[in-house]
Amino acid sequence: MLRTLSIQNLAVIEDAQIDLLEGLNVFTGATGAGKSLVIGALELLLGLRASSDMVRAGADEARVSALFEIADDDLRRELQAAIDLALDDDQLLIQRRVSASGGSRASLNGQPITAGMLRRLSQTLVDIHGQYDQQYLLQPSNQLDVLDAFGKLHDRRVAYRKVFEAHRDALQRKADLETGRDLRRQQLELYEFQAAEIDQADIRPGEIEELESRRRRLTGAERLTTNLSLAYDGLYESEGSITDRLKALVHLLDELSELDESLQAPANAARESAFALDDLAFQLRRAAERVEADPQALAETEDRLHALKRLADKYGPSEAEILALREDLRSKIAELRAQEDDRDHLDAELESLSRQMLDLGRALSDARVKVAAKLQKKIETELRQLEMKSARLEVAVRPSEDDQGRSVPTATGLDEVEFLFAPNPGEPPKPLRKIASGGELSRVMLALKGVLAQSDRISVLVFDEIDGNVGGRLGAVIGRKLAALADHHQVLCITHLPQIASFGRRQLTVRKETRDGRSFTRVEPLDGDRRVAELAEMISGRQVTETTLRQAREMLQAAGQ
Repeated sequence: MLRTLSIQNLAVIEDAQIDLLEGLNVFTGATGAGKSLVIGALELLLGLRASSDMVRAGADEARVSALFEIADDDLRRELQAAIDLALDDDQLLIQRRVSASGGSRASLNGQPITAGMLRRLSQTLVDIHGQYDQQYLLQPSNQLDVLDAFGKLHDRRVAYRKVFEAHRDALQRKADLETGRDLRRQQLELYEFQAAEIDQADIRPGEIEELESRRRRLTGAERLTTNLSLAYDGLYESEGSITDRLKALVHLLDELSELDESLQAPANAARESAFALDDLAFQLRRAAERVEADPQALAETEDRLHALKRLADKYGPSEAEILALREDLRSKIAELRAQEDDRDHLDAELESLSRQMLDLGRALSDARVKVAAKLQKKIETELRQLEMKSARLEVAVRPSEDDQGRSVPTATGLDEVEFLFAPNPGEPPKPLRKIASGGELSRVMLALKGVLAQSDRISVLVFDEIDGNVGGRLGAVIGRKLAALADHHQVLCITHLPQIASFGRRQLTVRKETRDGRSFTRVEPLDGDRRVAELAEMISGRQVTETTLRQAREMLQAAGQ
């Protein structure tokens, strides 16, 4: 239970120490006095986002603290699990400071904690029903949450959602694969062709340079052989060669020297020249024979060099870059093939996940149908206690379907849940959001809180103006129900109705006053005559008379106070 709530410098509250009792604690006071600030302080302690605007003007910081007593061992263990901290005693002192310059700090029993930890604590310690929470109940998605909370179906829902999300992710992966499948096929064909072309070339590092050197050598040998052959032929072998003409000259000079002895010397010189040319021709022939000319090897070298240079033009200027590209292509080919394999595996995975999702979803649906019947019965029992004896509330569990009537799994299961309400006999139940009046909705919400409170361990229930759109007669009914809730929970309630306030074990008044031009809000407990006077003022609207005082005493007596 919440033993003490302390507030300093929060808006118009300069300093308030609020001591609370077990059972029903009611807060009363004029509109605008600051009653909702009390709830706001509690929300701040339980993780509400802090703002420097909350700090009272002129103060450095706002401070709020709450002292909870934890008598239930199971609740203590649940709290420890929520924040992953050991709780060694029966008390929790939660503090929060909000700086006027921005930022806030929180602590639990003197140890710093985060706002996230505060929020997790709030889910276990306190349930706050604000003025706008009735709208929450009108949304079918929230009605589904209520049903699951009542049936304690959280674990089943989490198990289903885990598989649902895995199935959704697998569907997305498959869609991504399908979207790029044609492109992947084109890429795969291109990469395989390029890799095969490089593999077929069987290129070696440095091979182009080796081939160019070999070509230069083979090309030079062919030219040398050709020219030597031409020189040999012109000098000796061909018809009318130089040696043939020189020999004819020698023969002629020999004949002439017989006629003129002075021509003997030229004839001998010509003969020596002929011998020299014969020797030169022999040397040319031997030189030509020594040259290793290989036209076929040159042709093969030219072809190979041409092929490799064409490859280099396409894939890289060097053998190293071509070979690096080949490895990159192999990696891309493997990746693309793996994606195709993934697609096949995804089909199997999707089939398995779909079966699991449907099995878990159907089991969750069956459980919801059973829980819905129990919840419906309990709410109707609560409604009868709230003077709605003929009202019927049906918790409808229907398959979630699309426009064609096909089942559509969602993140919450295979179902849609809607609360259908018939306030009067003979009327068919209709969606709660379409038919319930403000007063009816307040009682439905209170009935629901009463049902849920029977099965949870939340120790503190807070109602901020549950009496909206409710008159005095129904106020007593709601007050009695709040008092019944307070038999098993500590209940805090802000109310404008004296009929509800009279049921409080403790009544606290919230009053605003002005001193030295500044507003101050005080929170004080009321006992005895002061409480009677407060109720009388609420009955009459400021004009307290003996009649209203008597009515106030009768209210307290009827409420057992």
